[in-house]
Amino acid sequence: MNRDLFGNPIVEDVILRDRFIEPPFSVLDTKSGNWQKRKRQWSRLGIKSEIGRDAKVINMDTMAKEKNQAEYVSIFDPALCEVLYHWFCPDGGTILDPFAGGSVRGIVANYLGYKYTGIDIRQEQIESNREQALQILDVNNQPNWYVGDSNIALHGLNGQYDFVFSCPPYADLEVYSDMDGDISNMAYDDFMVAYESIISKSCALLKPNGYACFVVGEVRDKHGNYIGFVPDTINAFKKCGMNFYNEAILLNAIASASMRANGNMKTQKLVKVHQNVLIFKK
Repeated sequence: MNRDLFGNPIVEDVILRDRFIEPPFSVLDTKSGNWQKRKRQWSRLGIKSEIGRDAKVINMDTMAKEKNQAEYVSIFDPALCEVLYHWFCPDGGTILDPFAGGSVRGIVANYLGYKYTGIDIRQEQIESNREQALQILDVNNQPNWYVGDSNIALHGLNGQYDFVFSCPPYADLEVYSDMDGDISNMAYDDFMVAYESIISKSCALLKPNGYACFVVGEVRDKHGNYIGFVPDTINAFKKCGMNFYNEAILLNAIASASMRANGNMKTQKLVKVHQNVLIFKK
């Protein structure tokens, strides 16, 4: 049994987990045994979100690296999808993802009985997502993935959604393509113009009292300073009339953080081992 600093036994709240999958606290620990168990269960389905995703990492401060640059692509956590869908989307509800990326969020959504619509600018990514979904889900229960620039494609969507959920590019941390309209290759000022527009158009399709959730993290500029991407994201949602309703800290696995600590601290940079889960209400 786990014990606290004073030697007292720590009793896990099984009732909360039974009802909410994970305790609905403002810290989500992906390192916990329960979380890792659920993540392994999702992996057994055969989700391979890294397929179709090639990204050049420009800012390596928060990523594993070799020398000065490396090929790296982030993979979204399916266990986080499960929790956030359960908390913020009604059973059988509709989900809109304007930065769809890999297959995880769509496959998990439809597997759990939700109806997912995602947009990504890269044809090869969407083709990969559709291929994976056909291998895992029934042919009559497929996520809707569209190819296109969300700034344009969102105009073509009809109806309203119960939940807006995405993990956008973290500025230019990962550059996915050199295509026009891919905000990951834009200078930050241009990035923010397009980013705010996509957020506004997505939230316009959200039902009254519906929730929007973006999973984001801070990024350093070429001088090593944080650019303020997290507060910029909050302000972008507030600009379009959304209320900043919840924030959670997503604790990531330490992985290579221990090895990077010595190098980072040569310039007094803390090793980042968390992301910000931002929730807004319409």
